[in-house]
Amino acid sequence: MREVWPGEPYPLGATWDGVGTSFAVFSEVAERIELCLFDDDGTEERVDLPEVDAFVWHGYLPGIQPGQRYGYRAHGPYDPAHGHRCNPSKLLLDPYAKAIDGELTWNQALFPYYFTDPSRRNTEDSAPYIPKNVVVNPFFEWGNDRPPRTPYHETVIYEAHVRGLTMRHPDVPPDLRGTYAGVGHPAIIDHLLSIGVTAVELMPVHHYMPEHFLVARGLTNYWGYNTMAYLAPHGRYSSAGTRGQQVLEFKAMVRALHEAGIEVILDVVYNHTAEGDHMGPTLGFRGIDNAAYYRLHDGDRRYYLDYTGCGNSLNVRSPHALQLIMDSLRYWVLEMHVDGFRFDLASALARELHDVDRLSAFFDLIQQDPVISQVKLIAEPWDVGPGGYQVGNFPPLWTEWNGKYRDIVRDFWRGTHSALPEFASRLTGSADLYESSGRRPVASINFVTCHDGFTLTDLVSYDHKHNEDNGEDNRDGTNDNRSWNCGAEGPVEDPGIVTLRRRQRRNFLATLFLSQGVPMLSHGDELGRTQRGNNNAYCQDNELAWVDWSLLHTEPELLEFVRALSKLRREHPVFQRRRFFHGRDPDNGDRDLVWLTPGGAEMTAGDWHTGYAKSLMVYLNGEAITEPGPRGERIVDDSFLLLINAHHENMSFSLPGEEFGGGWLPVLDTNHDTVEDAFADEQWRAGDIVAVTARSLQILRQPRKAKSS
Repeated sequence: MREVWPGEPYPLGATWDGVGTSFAVFSEVAERIELCLFDDDGTEERVDLPEVDAFVWHGYLPGIQPGQRYGYRAHGPYDPAHGHRCNPSKLLLDPYAKAIDGELTWNQALFPYYFTDPSRRNTEDSAPYIPKNVVVNPFFEWGNDRPPRTPYHETVIYEAHVRGLTMRHPDVPPDLRGTYAGVGHPAIIDHLLSIGVTAVELMPVHHYMPEHFLVARGLTNYWGYNTMAYLAPHGRYSSAGTRGQQVLEFKAMVRALHEAGIEVILDVVYNHTAEGDHMGPTLGFRGIDNAAYYRLHDGDRRYYLDYTGCGNSLNVRSPHALQLIMDSLRYWVLEMHVDGFRFDLASALARELHDVDRLSAFFDLIQQDPVISQVKLIAEPWDVGPGGYQVGNFPPLWTEWNGKYRDIVRDFWRGTHSALPEFASRLTGSADLYESSGRRPVASINFVTCHDGFTLTDLVSYDHKHNEDNGEDNRDGTNDNRSWNCGAEGPVEDPGIVTLRRRQRRNFLATLFLSQGVPMLSHGDELGRTQRGNNNAYCQDNELAWVDWSLLHTEPELLEFVRALSKLRREHPVFQRRRFFHGRDPDNGDRDLVWLTPGGAEMTAGDWHTGYAKSLMVYLNGEAITEPGPRGERIVDDSFLLLINAHHENMSFSLPGEEFGGGWLPVLDTNHDTVEDAFADEQWRAGDIVAVTARSLQILRQPRKAKSS
């Protein structure tokens, strides 16, 4: 008979100490918890956890080593009407599992009811069909690893998918493609450095499960927004194995990226789990303590409140669910050395009763936590519930995916009337959204495209989504794309349309890198990646969604253009301001920002509100940056003039007078395919007339005057 000691109730999960392993799991509803140990051949040994303190069941087993597979069975009430769904015939994943081995095999045994009679409790054993938790070895040789801690204003984020980024890269060895080791490969890191990336934002790497309806169609959950273990790196992304090797491989990836000065930000999905609604499977949380982990309807607790569109919502009113979130975040920072988090559907985490509350317990916990409050925190500031769109309303520590930036930049460049005033606000850091709450321009994570929606190439090639491959008759995915196909739907050979599309891509990219705030680039957009009009490729784990690295050779000009933009931003503080523009300096009268008409006059209220106005000049005074440098020195930069023409016809811009500077050097013109063409030899003078092509943008630079700091 196996020896079992009482152990301790903390830490939760399976913790190996070099001699044996402590197991601890929370359940307020359970009357008995069995720890189930599995041999390599699947033989199961069940052991009762002998102690319970504050609803944490625990025990210590000498001799249990890393690589041991295990699960739990919870004995207790099965009373769905009151929110209780204990069922010891279902093997349960540990909410604190640090590794998961095996794949989910869909079978009726996973469900708490029989398909033919949902009112009957299903007592079939689910163990043969569910993955197993794994005891891991926490020790790793980090060497001299240090977090890069890049300041927000210097940050350039690259949103990427572990598998999609690496599957088709010819210089990544075949056995490393689609894995953490692939992301940490020098070929990938060199590319990221070449475009100035300072942080990789990885789409979900918490261990997730594919939905049954996708598997039935021969598809899978490729994106990974269906988490089932918040401390475990997804096993399929490991090249070395899934008996704990995924943990070591993830750490090695982080170490390699850190050595290159690149931060690692994780896209985390704490708003719901893979168990779905009341008709979903019992995989872990539901069987351990359904009412503690999930938001249930007050009237009939058989049903789940769903602010996520995925069937359930994590119960952030429960101290145990909140503890899980915080323990998970700290684990990834302290043990896995990640540098920040992007919170999927973050508004769902801020719902105390039903409304989104910026003073909720979740925000309070983050604010006071000495670890999590010091890393990068990015909110996706919306969910699908009422009042869920909360762009601009998150607390001061937070930055946000600025959905309003994405929408207006798309509208402006496709020629929407009356878009100019808001476009100007977004270009200069969205002070209207963030300044009143004490935040700065870096609160705005600026993006034109992301994983969710069209790629950059598709944004200028399709008016409508084309999601037929997803098997839902093109009903899935948003219809609000704010895209423009430039005259024809999909691939074309017409040289005029091809030229316009390429120019539009450069317009979007130039706007992104010139805007105040933090730019975020979606993986492959710098190469011209297409998903053939699919704006919801969440289930496409294939070449449709993977980055096509052959584009390096077919469209090298686009990549060089991105590199030039990134270099321009990196070298000039005027594009990386840490404070909002103030208008006129009260001490010397200098203005840091001036809006000008194409005629060279300062904009009036009437100019802003002319519905057909789609063109303007922006003067950025590099001599009027009032914020101090890192050592308190005065920052002085070149001054820039942006000539922006979103009109469908060519326009003549009259450069402003001598008070703005006498000479201007052309830096970049989105009308040109190549960077070499864009850097012309001429120099413009005050009052000169500059021809700006329809739907294009030019950047002019005035070297700074020699001044002592």
